[in-house]
Amino acid sequence: MKKMLTPIAFAIALAGCQTTTENNNTDISVAAEKAMQNNPFFHEYDTPFGIAPFEKIKNAHYLPAFDKGIKENKAEILAIANSPIKPTFENTIEAMEKSGVLLNKVSNVFYGLTGSMSSDEIREISKILSPKLSALTDDILLNEKLFKRVKAVYDHKEALTLRVDQKTLLEITYKNFVRGGANLTEKSKNELRELNQKISKLSLKFGENLLAETNNFELVIDKKSDLAGLPDDIIAAAAQTAKERGHDGKWVFTTHRPSKNPFLTYAKNRDLRKAVYNGYTHRGDNNNEFDNKKFASEIASLRFQRAQVLGYKTHADYVLENATAKTPQNVFKLLDQVWPAALAKAKVEAADMQKMIDAEGGNFKLAAWDWWYYAEKIRKDRYDLDAAEAKPYFSLEGTLQGIFYTAEKLWGVTFVERFDIPKYHEDVRTFEVFDKDGSSVGLYLTDHYVRESKRGGAWMSSFRKQYRMFGEDVQPIIYNVLNYPRPVGDTPTLLTFDQASTLFHEFGHAIQGLLSDGYYRSQTGTALPRDYVEYPSQVMENWMMEPEVLAKFAKHYKTGEVIPMSLINKIQAAGQFNQGFATTEYLAAALLDMNWHSLETDKLQDADKFEKSYLDKIGLIKEIAPRYRSTYFSHIFSGGYSSGYYGYIWSNIYDADTWEVFKEKGIFDQATAQGYRKHVLEPGGTEDPALMYKRFRGQDPKIEPLLKRRGLLNK
Repeated sequence: MKKMLTPIAFAIALAGCQTTTENNNTDISVAAEKAMQNNPFFHEYDTPFGIAPFEKIKNAHYLPAFDKGIKENKAEILAIANSPIKPTFENTIEAMEKSGVLLNKVSNVFYGLTGSMSSDEIREISKILSPKLSALTDDILLNEKLFKRVKAVYDHKEALTLRVDQKTLLEITYKNFVRGGANLTEKSKNELRELNQKISKLSLKFGENLLAETNNFELVIDKKSDLAGLPDDIIAAAAQTAKERGHDGKWVFTTHRPSKNPFLTYAKNRDLRKAVYNGYTHRGDNNNEFDNKKFASEIASLRFQRAQVLGYKTHADYVLENATAKTPQNVFKLLDQVWPAALAKAKVEAADMQKMIDAEGGNFKLAAWDWWYYAEKIRKDRYDLDAAEAKPYFSLEGTLQGIFYTAEKLWGVTFVERFDIPKYHEDVRTFEVFDKDGSSVGLYLTDHYVRESKRGGAWMSSFRKQYRMFGEDVQPIIYNVLNYPRPVGDTPTLLTFDQASTLFHEFGHAIQGLLSDGYYRSQTGTALPRDYVEYPSQVMENWMMEPEVLAKFAKHYKTGEVIPMSLINKIQAAGQFNQGFATTEYLAAALLDMNWHSLETDKLQDADKFEKSYLDKIGLIKEIAPRYRSTYFSHIFSGGYSSGYYGYIWSNIYDADTWEVFKEKGIFDQATAQGYRKHVLEPGGTEDPALMYKRFRGQDPKIEPLLKRRGLLNK
């Protein structure tokens, strides 16, 4: 464990005010001035596309830039609030939208890198920033004069001549103030500020603990016999990990997915599978310095208290007001509609695995750490499909080219790699994106390989969003971050089917950011409700398994042979295999999220008992754990998905319904593709997503295609 400075000491170090002369104000002023001059955030970026000059940005630059950005933003907001001129859409709503340029500039870089380039210093800066930014938000939303101006514009909205996106901006701005406590008494406003500060700090601590728990676990193997069943590339990657962690000549497996998943799938040693599984599912639940049980409970309690202050029944009611689902009742209605069929299918799958265990003479009952292993054995037995059989055809580079091929066929966009663009890590690759007319769209960055400075999972975000609100057409700078194993020797990184599908998924987010066509920065790209934003990414996954697409990229990394149709047929035939497990573990997590945030009490819960009680209530079988248990459910306790993890399956309804059209018209049908681009990808959050979808599809989405796809329809 590296020693970390206290927030005060660290802030002083970052300020660049190091001097051997105590209390020398002249030296401090000179040092501070020099730091200001050398801070890249205080100057226009002299780089291609105006991308951040990452090589010049040091940790010492962040806090001064944030402080200056916060100061400037406060001044801009106060100028709007105190203006003697009659409030209008332009001088109030639009002026607020255009404020905070420096703060946005530094935030895009800092928070873009906290997930992929984390360090003790970065985490310490986050701790310092969290209360400052929370306070700024409260200062804006609780400013009575400012809200009075916003309300004046809102109350006369019917008399204004506004575009659709402007009407949306006005509506959202007004609602944000109300939801942020603008109508509260001064006493309640102070209470709200305190709650927001506490939640912000606890959420940050939850994420720090999870990162530490994930990075600290390692299973060190020194006997080659314990590697039985594992593919060669996984063994080679484990040897490389061991070398990096100081166990040269041995093999190390971690709870990072590229290591954990194949180990649980192929390792014959049942005891070692149990060790890895328990290492993963007990993160944050080890009664040590990184235990997250109390933080999960405290965050849920504080969120309930905040909802009460704001006049909502629960935190879920508060969150879902702005979602496509609208109410917790609608969410539970969907989840309850799918849960029984998913659980029933999972029980059948468990019984099938127990039969195989018994047939092999195994003297044990199926346990959670056996599921992946026996699911793979049954898949191979039933469909003559070994997941490892497909990996040689899914190289990382080949899959990326398959994605580019798909995007070009659908929308005419092309990707040209650039080597003259600043990047924050040597793993990053940069592509300039061109539209069908040859015009430049923006930049697309990829960061594919696992490293300890990254949080787990995969995501998309932006260093700059597309917008036109300053009278110029600002191009987006979009990036995807994933966690794939590095290539070992001459062998390229080979992906499992699921990993290749994830690459397509994250690109689905990226293409929405790249093809965005909006005026206001807050509305472009993926600025959408949580239960709709996953829809474009999920649709993108569908193209990966189409023979026409596979023929373009799924080629054996050694021979160049295109993946055989016989193997494609087996993969497609197994498409609904193990969907009981996949749907059940996901729904269990979604329901757990909703249960935490539908609490109608501020009483602190015993996280383990609370979780077990609810999972027992819904009948989750012990052979399956929720995809995320409470103590490592970062989506909801340190991310933005509280009361929103259900959004993946809600978005799946739109995805499955959309794919019905493409399958009917043709997977590259231009009328459908352009309609999808116009009504789904380009508009971002400029209007109600349900209306935009209806314009594309001609009707509301139906749930039947989703149930059919997952094999959950009653036959």
